[in-house]
Parts: sequence; structure tokens; C-alpha cells
Amino acid sequence: MRYSILLHYPQTTPEQLGEEAWAAGEREFTAYAATLQAAGVLVGAEVLQPSTSTTTLRTVDGVLQVQDGPFADTKEQLGGTFVVDVPDLDAAIDLARRAPSIGWGPVEVRPGATYTVDGVWTPNA
Repeated sequence: MRYSILLHYPQTTPEQLGEEAWAAGEREFTAYAATLQAAGVLVGAEVLQPSTSTTTLRTVDGVLQVQDGPFADTKEQLGGTFVVDVPDLDAAIDLARRAPSIGWGPVEVRPGATYTVDGVWTPNA
């Protein structure tokens, strides 16, 4: 079954964090991705650009509104995702608990579903 591991953490820059700490974080994420790849469970991963580059869309009374920046003003942002294909939720949780950012903010595990051409959402199995 596919699960998305969603990483939420405070938004920072290399200058704010310090070059050495930033480099250490990059090494930790590279090792984490390599571990998932070596286990044969990594479907995909993405580091998201800062929330300041976000564009949020919604409709209000049928009118599309396009807003620069994130929808909510929070201290934490969705910073990246890993999609894994594992047997069950317990396996996904075991992988998610090892995410380097777990000490900085919440790590969300969410099952995925696929939309088929006949208009049916099917849980990924």
C-alpha cells in the first residue's frame, strides 16, 4: 500500500540555521532517502520550495481567488514528502519515525488512493 510521509517543520534558511547544521540536515535526508531506496519501498520524494513561493487557489461564491503565499499563517510548513510502498500502516509508521525532521516538527503518514479513468478512487494496495 502506498503512503505519503509528509514532513512539517519550521521554515528556515542556511543563513538562519548555520551552514554546518544545514549541511548536516542535507546529509541526514540523503541517508534517509538512500535507506528507503535500498529497502525497495521508495516511490518518490520531493523537497518543497519555501512556503513564500506558494500560490493558493480557492473559490468564494463561485469566484476563483488566487493568493500568493500559503493559505494558513503557521510556524511550521509542509517542507517535503516521501511516498513509500509498504505492506501496511505499521511499516509506514516505522519508516516515518526515522525521518530526520521528526525532532523539528510533526511527520504525517497518510494513505494514498489512485483515481482511475472510469472515475473511481481506489485505495493503493
